[in-house]
Amino acid sequence: MVPTKPAIAVRCSRVTKNYLTGDSVTVALRGVDLEIRMGELMMLVGPSGCGKTTLISVIAGILDQDAGECNVYGHDLHHMDDRARTAYRGVNIGFVFQAYNLIPTLSSAENVAVPLLINRVPRKEALARARETLKTVDLIEKADVHPQNLSGGQQQRVAIARALVHNPKLIVCDEPTSALDQHTGHHIMEIFREVAVAQDRALIIVTHDSRIFSFADRIAKMNDGVIEQVIESPAELEH
Repeated sequence: MVPTKPAIAVRCSRVTKNYLTGDSVTVALRGVDLEIRMGELMMLVGPSGCGKTTLISVIAGILDQDAGECNVYGHDLHHMDDRARTAYRGVNIGFVFQAYNLIPTLSSAENVAVPLLINRVPRKEALARARETLKTVDLIEKADVHPQNLSGGQQQRVAIARALVHNPKLIVCDEPTSALDQHTGHHIMEIFREVAVAQDRALIIVTHDSRIFSFADRIAKMNDGVIEQVIESPAELEH
């Protein structure tokens, strides 16, 4: 029997992106080719300024590429109008930002509920679902606590719950463990492995943190705006 090829969640082909500042042009992406499979945790690594954050921003539909194609679960976000793209992101994509981006005036449960409220889920239902999602990241006891009264690891778990609460197909994370100690960082990655990776879901993590490489299914090495190598065995980058 011929092995079944894994389904592809994201396919980038010859993606380019330039930034114009005054009279100067900065080339961020120089023709990126990358495939991310359903059910996998893909890490994107490389030096600062090599284009990692630009690439995940294009994949997530936050930025438009200048050329090439980026297909996300069968949809080309580049060719959607702003309203359709925003609606697609709101249902299908979850974000975990490096700075957490929690709203200080809201409790943990209220922060987690934000994607549902944006999608017009009734407030009572949104908060109930937010509390259920906080359980999955072992933080239900902090549901009514505000961000300033949480540790860094707890704030990160609230951010993860917010990214998961609407059950998105694609989760995109930018340096989720960079500000955490090794124990907390590994706990965060265990949560990702347990609740964020499912058969029809994909997870992309931008990271410089070699302590978490072993959690990846594959690692894409990026440099100077291109993918130089996709490593099938993450242990190769552990040291």
